[in-house]
Amino acid sequence: MAKLPAPSPKSASSPALNNALHDHAPGTGRSVPAEELGNAGETHQRVPHDRNHRDSLAHLTDNFGHRIADNQNSLRAGERGPTLLEDFIYREKVFHFDHERIPERIVHARGSAAHGVFEVTKAIPALTKAGLFQKTGNQCPVFTRFSTVAGGAGSVDTPRDVRGFAVKFYTEEGNWDLVGNNIPVFFIQDAIKFPDLVHAVKMEADRGFPQAASAHDTFWDFIGLMPESMHMIMWAMSDRTIPRTLRNIEGFGVHTFRLVNAGGEGKFVKFHWKPVLGLASTTWDEAVKLAGADPDFHRRDLFEAIDSGNFPAWDLGVQVFDEEFAASLPYDVLDATKLIPEELVPVEIIGRMTLNCNVDNFFAETEQVAFMPTNVVPGIDFSNDPLLQGRLFSYLDTQKSRLGTANFHQIPINAPKCPFHNFQRDGMMQTLVPTGRANYEPNSLAEAGEDGGPREGPETGFSSFQENAERNDPTSKLRVRAELFGDHFSQPRMFYRSLTENEQAHLASALVFELSKVTLEHVRARVLSRVRNIDETLAKRVADGIGMPLPAKAKAQREPVDLGTSDALSIQKQAKDTLQGRSVGILFAEGSDKALIDRLKSEIEAAGGMVKLVAPKVGGLKVKGGTLKADGQLAGTPSVVFDAVIAILMPDQAALLAKDVGAVAWFADAWFHCKTIAACGGTREHLLPKANIEPDAGVPMPEDFMQVGAVRHWDREPKVRDLA
Repeated sequence: MAKLPAPSPKSASSPALNNALHDHAPGTGRSVPAEELGNAGETHQRVPHDRNHRDSLAHLTDNFGHRIADNQNSLRAGERGPTLLEDFIYREKVFHFDHERIPERIVHARGSAAHGVFEVTKAIPALTKAGLFQKTGNQCPVFTRFSTVAGGAGSVDTPRDVRGFAVKFYTEEGNWDLVGNNIPVFFIQDAIKFPDLVHAVKMEADRGFPQAASAHDTFWDFIGLMPESMHMIMWAMSDRTIPRTLRNIEGFGVHTFRLVNAGGEGKFVKFHWKPVLGLASTTWDEAVKLAGADPDFHRRDLFEAIDSGNFPAWDLGVQVFDEEFAASLPYDVLDATKLIPEELVPVEIIGRMTLNCNVDNFFAETEQVAFMPTNVVPGIDFSNDPLLQGRLFSYLDTQKSRLGTANFHQIPINAPKCPFHNFQRDGMMQTLVPTGRANYEPNSLAEAGEDGGPREGPETGFSSFQENAERNDPTSKLRVRAELFGDHFSQPRMFYRSLTENEQAHLASALVFELSKVTLEHVRARVLSRVRNIDETLAKRVADGIGMPLPAKAKAQREPVDLGTSDALSIQKQAKDTLQGRSVGILFAEGSDKALIDRLKSEIEAAGGMVKLVAPKVGGLKVKGGTLKADGQLAGTPSVVFDAVIAILMPDQAALLAKDVGAVAWFADAWFHCKTIAACGGTREHLLPKANIEPDAGVPMPEDFMQVGAVRHWDREPKVRDLA
């Protein structure tokens, strides 16, 4: 055996420290590893075969010194089978990751939440025995938390980031947690890679920045080495990750789950949340300015919408299909980096969630709520998706770590609203007081007249779907991915080509911005070599945008196939032309026409919109027809917080405001962000020229605002910015 290095001086003070901790030294792996591709094209970086394998510093190990042969794949029963509990390498890696930080969540730390109700609008008893879905009109309370992924609890609401979308259904059969995101796919295929993904996207370890941002070296280094991530990257660089409000995002269960009916028959299912208000996003410049103008923009918007009675709502839909259909697809439904186009399997709407009550206490509810994908009810079950299988272990462990006790289910926001009985006892922060001496089963205490406690119920209790041989040999224990997982580029190509030209330009510009922050040239080149497999034009646009030659195309593990396009993937193709839920800012000053302001306010609110009055002063101004008080002061209420703006100013006041750079920026930003600007004559004469605005169809007179509405005028964008 190789001679170990001398112990560090610190170990001399305690026998307990006289171990291999001194060998856990960063910076010992500077030699270039051998790169090989796995069965599905995943990157394996390995100690070269001809290396001196007695060199302990070169080898990846677990925390107890056991060398690791495969750090990319968890152990499962067959290449498409479930993950095995005996995989101590995965369990230790995720266990340690789950306990890295306390008390805030490691990911999804910054969140906003609300209470509501879910109502079944279409019963589906033929598909599931879940009690909730047996009858149309059934209802249950819900608690829903939205979150950003990468930033800490003190970061801002509007970075370019995935949004968590987690719903806790308090059903009569127990809690069902549908824990997903606002994007239907994920970065990785196997849960063993989750710690690496999050370490890469979080603040860089040696410098503690950037916060809540993916535009840095370590993230893109990881992405460049993980071709499976390219589909998620297309979504992450699209406008999906800069939503206008939380009320305008979709939600997805991400994984393929299973519905099981009373006869034990099972079908695969993917869950979708569709916002009643429709999809809407910001521009990147708008998102950046919102972060400065109001770091709590999304949280404030959700709270104020509910507080004012404009309750946000989402329709719950399902894509249901069987194993025969799954086997016919050119990709694997167990692969969390893939989706099933809605044109192929339409989303069937089965219910509606309405959020109608804000939390009473942010910490007690929003912060202490614990979601777990293991919380399912009879009739809803899991698939062998390796990412889902890993999550089933991780969430319980991380909630115990974060909330400090195994009794976190007793915190009111987490407790079920139906009876629960078991023999689990004691533990830190135990608040229940079980009586009697039955704390085990089986027991015969009832024969002596004592309370023997609850017992298992096979007729109504949860029982797992039994089949496990679908295109899988469960007798093999393998660290391998199914070969079909190796198609990393077909769906990213479908996503990109489904976008409008304007959205494609946004995505290309996002890649240019992100990669311009990457200082390692070989990382930029590697990412672009992957993008060439998605779309050559996109790769060329990005390469030109960052001023570097287009690298050779990376070899694809499986050559991409043409999957066509899907309009459901485009925000702009799904956008609703409505004032419902939109926010409109009306700028006024001394002498403005109160009657016109009141009329517009009334018409916008009647159409479901929200109006805020903005003025140079908030204490009240004399206007034509009386006095008006503003809801916000001009300098503190920039136009980025509104979906459209209206200016009703007297010419002298417009001329005065034209000397105020903040007032000019109020209009310039609205123009730059392609919003409707309803401008009076004085504004057109004095303010619009100062903001370099040449009126188009999106710049009506205030009297005509209702005919135009709070829509985006994307045809304006080429006039106001250079996109990649």
